[in-house]
Amino acid sequence: MRISKKIEQSNKEGKLWWSFEYFPPRTAQGLQNLLDRIKRMTALGPEFIDITWNAGGRTSDLTAHMVKTCQGSVGVETCMHLTCTNMPKEKVDIALQEAKKAGCRNVLALRGDPPQGKDEWEAVEGGFVHGIDLVKHIHNEYGDYFDIAVAGFPQFQLLPPAERDLEMKYLKEKVDAGVNFIFTQMFYDVDVFIDWVNAVRAAGITIPIVPGIAPIQTWNGFLKATSLANTKIPQFFLDALEPYKNDDEKVREIGTKLVADMCRKILAAGLGIQGLHFYTMNLEKGTKMLLEELNLTPRVETIKPLPWRQSLTPNRRQENIRPIFWANRADSYLSRTENWDEFPNGRFGDSRSPAYGELDGYGIWLKQTKEEALKLWGEPKTFAEVASLFSRFCLGSLKALPWSNQAASSETSAIALHLAKMNELGFLTINSQPAVNGARSDDPQFGWGPSNGYVYQKAYLEFFVGPQLLELLIAHIERDSNMTYYVINKQGDLRTNTHSDGPNAVTWGVFPGKEIVQPTVVEALSFMAWKDEAYELGVKWANIYEAGTPSRKLMMEIFESSCLVNVVHNDFKDSQAIFEPFFKAGAEYTAQHINGNGSAAPKALPN
Repeated sequence: MRISKKIEQSNKEGKLWWSFEYFPPRTAQGLQNLLDRIKRMTALGPEFIDITWNAGGRTSDLTAHMVKTCQGSVGVETCMHLTCTNMPKEKVDIALQEAKKAGCRNVLALRGDPPQGKDEWEAVEGGFVHGIDLVKHIHNEYGDYFDIAVAGFPQFQLLPPAERDLEMKYLKEKVDAGVNFIFTQMFYDVDVFIDWVNAVRAAGITIPIVPGIAPIQTWNGFLKATSLANTKIPQFFLDALEPYKNDDEKVREIGTKLVADMCRKILAAGLGIQGLHFYTMNLEKGTKMLLEELNLTPRVETIKPLPWRQSLTPNRRQENIRPIFWANRADSYLSRTENWDEFPNGRFGDSRSPAYGELDGYGIWLKQTKEEALKLWGEPKTFAEVASLFSRFCLGSLKALPWSNQAASSETSAIALHLAKMNELGFLTINSQPAVNGARSDDPQFGWGPSNGYVYQKAYLEFFVGPQLLELLIAHIERDSNMTYYVINKQGDLRTNTHSDGPNAVTWGVFPGKEIVQPTVVEALSFMAWKDEAYELGVKWANIYEAGTPSRKLMMEIFESSCLVNVVHNDFKDSQAIFEPFFKAGAEYTAQHINGNGSAAPKALPN
């Protein structure tokens, strides 16, 4: 979506909004860490993010890669910086083509800084000389497909009158060439900013102005950034911060309050500005503290328009249904379905290609290094120790399992104790959701989608279990006509009690002026495709241990002999009913394995 449309919509609704800027890191590990951070920071509710184009054009490929990833797998609207520095026309066109292919609709067009090692800016052969040349080129080649932004410099208001007026003339010419909105450079003097905005409006420029806000992270970082940008610092900022220049935490605390006060003055100045663009410097804490100080809490429909993050690439924007099995492995699902002819958008069935990508084509791996995995999961030597790891994950004291790289979701807390008990009984849970009967769409735990709606869920459980315990469970499930299940072993043998070939919607929402939305389903074909991935993750876990060790043998035995099962309780009004068969089967299994002395047999592997 074009950012100007987002701003227009926010203005109509009278809501405040905010956005984040990131820059490409220098290393592969830095890139992965940043992408993980961007995913976490989407929970802070940015309307969009933007990715810089490094000074000198040295990281252009990395910028394009980040834009593609953020649009596709992170599912956040992204604005791509694009500079003239070291960029002949051919490279500019490639960057724009890649951006369009990724679904990016927004470009910040800049002349850019001098190339690395040079003091003066110079155009490359076949390149552009001024930012306005880049603006015109984008319009000539792409019409109004892209929203085009340019930079604005409040500090120019402090220049001598003739120079100041000339800079304003240049800005007006860019805008007249087809610019949609303006990002400002960072500033700390709010009066200078307000004077500049008024001067921009007096010059006949009416497009939105987005103030660039830089959280104060450290004293040295603050001085360096303001020096590089020649930014005026109000004396009261220096007076408040300098006494604590050797205490980073105190500088961040005081700086947060100073910058928050500046933001409040901007929003209250009657300038028609209702949005703030935060220069994160790829850091999370300072931006989060500033949002909290301003009491800017994200709207549920911004961070969760659906229960899962939608991909914003052109061919997936209308996708609104996914199988539940990849709930914790969205990147894998995106990769394995990237060659589908169509994506589900109303019914999950014949409208889409049945061909999931092969597992070998995507590749399955643990996010953790061997050292990290050993530290996280230790070296279990009994089934009880393995079950304890699964229980701890459900209770929130273990931050990851192979099937989920993030900690358990907030809605898991509603059933965490039940899940922990299931694992102790021998059902190793890898996915779940509680029953929800009409929670408001803005509910902080269960809500998603547009405001003033209601959301529903059927209880769902997915787990590995040994054959003997499974048969006890199935006997109890068969007595409840509201329960459906799929069982599959590693060889691919499938059994089920459902008599329908179609999908079972397990999540849906009812919203004003919309058809019922059913974004999450359970269905056989997808479960069979997911099976290989689920088992392979267990094998990858086993392989972190040396061959022949008790831990390797135990883990391989578990995932060679266990079945993968999913169970749905179709009465979403009964939140506890799904667990009853598990507790009964678990009690029976325990009773069958009592030692002669009356104590339960040591658990090796329920089979």
